[in-house]
Amino acid sequence: MRLRKRSGMGNGAWVRGMGVVGVGAALAMGGASSVGALAPEADLAYHGSVTMAAGLVDLWLTPQNHGPSTVEDATVRLRWSAPLADVQRLPGDCARSGEREVVCRTGPLAADGPGDRTRLTVRLLGEPSEVMLEIDTVWGGGAVDRNHGNDRQRVLVLDTGDSYVF
Repeated sequence: MRLRKRSGMGNGAWVRGMGVVGVGAALAMGGASSVGALAPEADLAYHGSVTMAAGLVDLWLTPQNHGPSTVEDATVRLRWSAPLADVQRLPGDCARSGEREVVCRTGPLAADGPGDRTRLTVRLLGEPSEVMLEIDTVWGGGAVDRNHGNDRQRVLVLDTGDSYVF
């Protein structure tokens, strides 16, 4: 009894204090789990073809969302094993992001549907006989993608003028 009087905390105050702490902890824990539960789920994929001749790479890329949620916009990264030439003419939805990288917006992707096709031509530094192209999602529009088997591609492209489909 003496201890309670010194601290100024009676049984009622202690119970109310624990109730506030308990509610705060429940909100913190509940908030963390509900945020994950509220994130939309999508399954992004990229299909297309790539050709290389004399250091010039021509790429056609169609993003696809296998659902179940729509994606307002996403960003795909294209990374080459050889450096890009200094000067590039890129479409408006694409930007150079490094010595060997370009990123492009996909635009909206309906669930279970293809997006708009992107055509991109880049010039590599020099004229390599082959180049490895890596394709992956940088940003999925806030959606959770649990299947990265189809949004990460690696394509070996030979300087033959042949089209390589992925």
